[in-house]
Amino acid sequence: MKLFIGYASTEGQTQKIARHIADYLVDHGHSVELMALADAGPIALSRFDAAILGASVHVGHYQKVLSEFADTYADGLNAMPTMFLSVSLAAAGHDAEDWRALDTIISDVSDATGRTPGKVLQVAGAYTPSQYDVFRRFVMRRIIAAKDPEADLDWDKEYTDWEALDAETDGWLSQASI
Repeated sequence: MKLFIGYASTEGQTQKIARHIADYLVDHGHSVELMALADAGPIALSRFDAAILGASVHVGHYQKVLSEFADTYADGLNAMPTMFLSVSLAAAGHDAEDWRALDTIISDVSDATGRTPGKVLQVAGAYTPSQYDVFRRFVMRRIIAAKDPEADLDWDKEYTDWEALDAETDGWLSQASI
């Protein structure tokens, strides 16, 4: 199977997740084209059997390039199996309000672009104070302190569950191949 994987990443975790999935799929015999959506330019999605898009949530929104790409390539994306990776720290927790907010964000993107991905996978991101400016570090420290009281707020921490991501990718791929 030939897959397109496009991502939008602010601090690098979504890029890392997209790269992980690309490597995983190649290791399992698939052909993959991986690229940042900002660099995608004109692309013939008809060359691919399926597509995976990923973006991260920041202040309740995904990167603008995601909705622009989904809008521009809606016909091609609608013609193939798709999976959307929504990367956020909220996905690392079990707070019902956070999960409702994630569902609302997905719904907003679907309304704006006129398309709904075949599968949406909420993926836990990373807390990376080493990459934050002073304001973001202050805000993120407060959020992490409330959500993960055990976390060392001075050090980066990855919440992505790589094994679960692989299993979800396998499940989606088996359905996409039908």
